[in-house]
Amino acid sequence: MPSNNHKHWNGDVASLLRVGPGFRLDRVDAEATPGYGRRKRDSIDDLVAGADQLSELQERLFAASRAQATDASVLLVLQAMDTAGKGGIIRHVVGSVDPQGVHLAAFKKPTDEELAHDFLWRVQARVPEPGMIGVFDRSHYEDVLIGKVRQLAPADEIERRYGAINDFESQLAEAGTRLVKVMLHVSYDEQRDRLMERLDRPDKHWKYNPGDVDERLLWPQYMDAYQTVFERTSTPHAPWYVVPANRKWYARLAVQALLLNALLDIDPRWPAATYDVAAERERLLAT
Repeated sequence: MPSNNHKHWNGDVASLLRVGPGFRLDRVDAEATPGYGRRKRDSIDDLVAGADQLSELQERLFAASRAQATDASVLLVLQAMDTAGKGGIIRHVVGSVDPQGVHLAAFKKPTDEELAHDFLWRVQARVPEPGMIGVFDRSHYEDVLIGKVRQLAPADEIERRYGAINDFESQLAEAGTRLVKVMLHVSYDEQRDRLMERLDRPDKHWKYNPGDVDERLLWPQYMDAYQTVFERTSTPHAPWYVVPANRKWYARLAVQALLLNALLDIDPRWPAATYDVAAERERLLAT
């Protein structure tokens, strides 16, 4: 089934955004719209068309798994600095499908119980079951981003975690999970503007966290930590995609296209009936 979302892209969006050899985060223009030449107002129609297709593919995946016709699932990993638009992706992209087929996990500061286990313990418990689209709003990568920048673990432990993550994701891929790892890349200046908007609008005050400014002061260290993450954990079975996110509409289109790619690769089919359709039609007409 061709992707309606893709017809206005110039080239393969996955190839355009995938982290490959020699990738440098500091060379990514957060204002750019790689591969998409249309305007913001045109993007609305494309997002709606993509949502219809995403919804059908998700339902097919869910149905196939319930009929035990597939063990496939999709895991969308969202990482970003604050204000980059993760919530908008969840609402406007993932929110376009039937919620019964979505499993959302938002990983906050670890609890005492979670800290008593290996850092992957709480993550392994939230991976999507067959037929589901899982979404990690922040993820196991917090443990090599904040963990590194804030020195929450020794350097040798941070180093160990890169390998543990690669092994974990390899096992997921082998079990049938398509991983879509996305870093929403917002610029330093754009983040300041978005944080300021939260202060300027009373209806946004609840979203403002004074701690965001503390993290912002460590911006260079976070960019270096992300660069290391890309170099160490962007693999053939679980590549990273860096999505320019200053234009929220573009980021939503791009993530939607990446999810469509994953589902089209799975190509879920409607399960065949396990009963005699003609006989059941006759029985129903007789009632």
